[in-house]
Amino acid sequence: QVQLVESGGGLVQAGGSLRLSCAATGSISSINVMGWYRQAPGKQRELVATITSGGITNYEDSVKGRFTISRDNAKNTVYLQMNSLKPEDTDVYYCKLLASRRGYWGQGTQVTVSS
Repeated sequence: QVQLVESGGGLVQAGGSLRLSCAATGSISSINVMGWYRQAPGKQRELVATITSGGITNYEDSVKGRFTISRDNAKNTVYLQMNSLKPEDTDVYYCKLLASRRGYWGQGTQVTVSS
C-alpha cells in the first residue's frame, strides 16, 4: 500500500520562505512523477510543480522563479522550496505520486501567508 506523508506547512509572513516535504512509502515503481498541487476552499485543485524520476521539472507560471521542486529518489521524497511567498499562495498543498498508471495523494498541509 502506497502512502504519502507531507510536512512543512505553516504560517509565514509575505516575503518569507517555507519548505514542504513529502515522503512516499510502499511498493513504488522507480519510474514515476511526483508533484505538488494546491487547493483553496471552493476551488479546483491546481498544479504547482512536478518532477519526474529523471529530474525533469514543470512549474505553474505564477510560481516560476519563486518555488523549486526537487527530489531524493533513494528516499522517495519530494520537496518544495517556496521563497518570496505571497498572500495568494495561501492554500492547502497536496503531494501527488503518479506511478504504474495510478495516482496517490497525501493528506495535505496548510500554508498560510500573512500580509
